[in-house]
This record gives sequence, structure tokens and C-alpha cells, in this order.
Amino acid sequence: MEAPAIVAILGAVFTLFGIILVAWGYREEKGYVEDIARRPDAKKFIARFPPRMEAGGLKAGGFISLAVGAVLFVLALLLWLVL
Repeated sequence: MEAPAIVAILGAVFTLFGIILVAWGYREEKGYVEDIARRPDAKKFIARFPPRMEAGGLKAGGFISLAVGAVLFVLALLLWLVL
């Protein structure tokens, strides 16, 4: 395989991973807010038990992965044009 194809595949993988993480983060955040709204006691949310993934971390990781994927796509395009 040529270098541009490999870089483009890596860009696609990072972009797909980023989309999945961002969607998962939004779903976790929505579930957390809906749980708070439905339950009369707040002990579960103050004690953080059971532990849950933090939606902010998932979304931040997803946006970073999307940025890396975009940079890899641009790099693949430049390599394809030069080589």
C-alpha cells in the first residue's frame, strides 16, 4: 500500500472513533440528566455510586479524535498530490 492510502485509512479510523465517542458522550449526558430528573433522592448522584463514565471526558476525547482524523485526511491528500 502507498503512504497516502495508509494515512487516509488511519484518518478514517480516527474520524469514526471520534464520532462514536461524541455520540456516546451525548447519550451518557442525556441519561444522567434524565436520571436526576426522575429520582426524588439525590444520594446516588452525590455519592457517585454506581460509578459512571463522565460524559465530558467522552465528548472531549471524541473531539480530539475528530481533529486528529481531519489532520490525517489533509496529510493524506497532500501526500497524494506530492507523490
